[in-house]
Amino acid sequence: MSDQNLLKSKKDQVHELREKGYVIVKGLVSKERCDAMREVARQQLAEAAAPLEFEADLKYPGAPDSKDAPGGHTVRRLLDAYARHPLYAEFATSPEVRGWMELYFGETPYLSRAHHNCMMTKHPAYGSLTGWHRDVRYWAFERDDLVSAWVALGNETVENGALWFVPASHKLPFTSDRFDEAKFFRSDLPENAALIRTAVSPVLEPGDVVFFHCNTLHSAGKNLTDRVKFSLVFTYRGASNVALPGTRSASKPEVPLD
Repeated sequence: MSDQNLLKSKKDQVHELREKGYVIVKGLVSKERCDAMREVARQQLAEAAAPLEFEADLKYPGAPDSKDAPGGHTVRRLLDAYARHPLYAEFATSPEVRGWMELYFGETPYLSRAHHNCMMTKHPAYGSLTGWHRDVRYWAFERDDLVSAWVALGNETVENGALWFVPASHKLPFTSDRFDEAKFFRSDLPENAALIRTAVSPVLEPGDVVFFHCNTLHSAGKNLTDRVKFSLVFTYRGASNVALPGTRSASKPEVPLD
């Protein structure tokens, strides 16, 4: 594909993200890079290489009640992916990601190390489901305009707990009563339930990347297969959209992609 066609393709993708709240870029990561990153993840999971987050820490539906319960040491996230292995950092700051984010933000993109920045692991049996939410619920920046890049390192389907998205939900204004105390979208409200029924779960193949807006409603189900699912995810902001001082969003040094 020529450079001009590549630019047009990226512009179309950015337009789709702005309109729909998410966009899938097929095969952005090569098979070789996917295989290598997945193998590192498997090794680090087997070693329980810190820092880690456990399903029992979050207590989402389907998670063990405590670390002493059966499955209590099931890992949910291998944290701080950027510092965890050079392969992850190389992808996070790669020319293809940098160029895409520059086009979206119109300025130098920054990688947040305080949010996402992890290898997601979804296990059979003790892997929990994730309720409907907007990622920005616990983030604190001057503007609610951040984009996450989710890399499928294997096939992702409804059966193994793939993502679900409500199209164009990033544009919708919601009052606080549409969410519960933990800031999850309340599926018991008829108006919310009607919106959730419009959700879609795109099938992803290894190397596909989903870019999605921080205000897009999304969820993920349980892994009903017999294999762990691995997904790498990073979050980016534009240079002018700084984290608010004293918040978790400002708690770790960020990485400029310049």
